[in-house]
Amino acid sequence: MIRNVKPTRMELLRTRKKIELARKGHRLLKEKRDALFNEYFRETRPAKEARIELEEGLSKAFDSLAIAMAQLGRVTVAENALAASRNDSVEIEAGERNLMGAKIPSLKAGKISRTLSERGYSITETSSAVDDASGRFEESLEKIVSLAEKEAMLERLSFEISRTKRKVNSLEKVTIPRLEETLRYIDQRLEEREREAFYSMKKVKSKKEAKLAASRSAF
Repeated sequence: MIRNVKPTRMELLRTRKKIELARKGHRLLKEKRDALFNEYFRETRPAKEARIELEEGLSKAFDSLAIAMAQLGRVTVAENALAASRNDSVEIEAGERNLMGAKIPSLKAGKISRTLSERGYSITETSSAVDDASGRFEESLEKIVSLAEKEAMLERLSFEISRTKRKVNSLEKVTIPRLEETLRYIDQRLEEREREAFYSMKKVKSKKEAKLAASRSAF
């Protein structure tokens, strides 16, 4: 790389400018990396708590389902579940927000929870356990969407942190050291040229003075 560099004053100024920009970029990327780290760790605990809450909610929902089947029988519960099946799917609105240049996904679900009359099965032919199970599964679905958003965000943050760390390390360990080495090379070559020019001028001056002295002595 250094062999292809012309040791000129112009190249010296260019290299200094590149080093200045590289150091500025390095500082900004470190700030971005730290901000992403902070956001990641800030969101880790809520995501963990949301997963625990979801698991507990699903456990209670299946308990209610087991009670309903014990009271009404598997076939009757299955018939009620079929009657309560949605005629339309739940709409999920996907978007994203910008965080320090990272695109963080966001998810928003449409209406999930329903009233007893909206579920479609006969209230008089079921038990409260069926209503409880239905409500708990609907709540769990809402929590699944929320957890999916949190885990997708953590995954994206993790990817962005890794990518930013690579850029920081590349600037710190490769780009900036190479530019600094190039700067030292140009400085050294320019100093050598200045010394050579100084000695050449001194030599020319000495010859002129010797020639002048010789011409004077001839008279």
